[in-house]
Amino acid sequence: MILVTGGLGFIGSHIALSLLAQGQEVLLVDNLSNTDMSNLARLESITGMNIPFAKVDIRNTPALMNIIQQYAVDSVVHAAGFKSLTESVLKPLEYYNANVSCMMSLLRAMQRTGVRSLVYLSSLAVYGKSSLDLKEEDLFNYHFNNPYIKSLQMAEDILKDTYMTDPEWKIVNLRLANIAGAFEYTNLGELIRPFPKNIVPLAMQVAAGQREFIELRKHDNTEDKTAYRSFVHVMDVCSAVSLSLQWLYYQNQAYEIFNISGENCSIQQLLDVVSKVTNVVIPTIDANYFEGEELSQVGASSEKAQRMFNWKAQKTIEQMIEDEWQFYQKQLNV
Repeated sequence: MILVTGGLGFIGSHIALSLLAQGQEVLLVDNLSNTDMSNLARLESITGMNIPFAKVDIRNTPALMNIIQQYAVDSVVHAAGFKSLTESVLKPLEYYNANVSCMMSLLRAMQRTGVRSLVYLSSLAVYGKSSLDLKEEDLFNYHFNNPYIKSLQMAEDILKDTYMTDPEWKIVNLRLANIAGAFEYTNLGELIRPFPKNIVPLAMQVAAGQREFIELRKHDNTEDKTAYRSFVHVMDVCSAVSLSLQWLYYQNQAYEIFNISGENCSIQQLLDVVSKVTNVVIPTIDANYFEGEELSQVGASSEKAQRMFNWKAQKTIEQMIEDEWQFYQKQLNV
């Protein structure tokens, strides 16, 4: 049984569906802070299965231990957490609590129940460096002043220290690019809230006529003055998770880090793709103020993942936007 934390969120629900399609048994836990029960209904409708789910905050260590023991969990995919650089500046305590406390509670619950196999979903932002060619051996910039990035660095340090003192652990740490897209038949995708935190959902709202424009920072040291990011399709992420679990199964002990990166583009170029796919111009206005530092470029080499378990991003940015747009249109018509 594979436990997926944040199992009803955008990434977690797609991972669950991917694993179920491969014949794996999954258990989903979520505190519903960023999603709702409709995703469970979608998953069960697509699969025709009753999927075990527990509404649990994974910071509740005793409750999490009970669930792990009740369902005989043998592996965990940790997809829960908060993920916005901008919001973290406004809510630092919430980000440290969500990302650091969750990691501590999860590892404690796993340790006490004898579960030692873990795939953790981190982010390329964890390096705290501006680069389009980040590599796994690059050292963190611990001086980058952003609570989200600091919380990721703390969580990864906790993970590494835990392994160093107990080498029976088998851990894969996936540092992910920005994620977009939807399940290939667009029956499952990102549930976009009225006030999204990320650029693609914001662009979807503009394309659908629900928002007039996007506030866009145009002060970066790049060709079009907007930040460059790597984007990866959510189904490519699912493939990376599945390959990680398969690889871990054959290890006696392991702690490996893999960058999971896709196509690079500027935010303005991304919005141009959204305009092309939706046939709607995405207006922007200059966002002059941002309280905190920003990374002008975030991208990475995924050579290690390709070399060690033959993973490579398959989907283009245009395919990501097409899938996300089709799912969003379905939701508007429900």
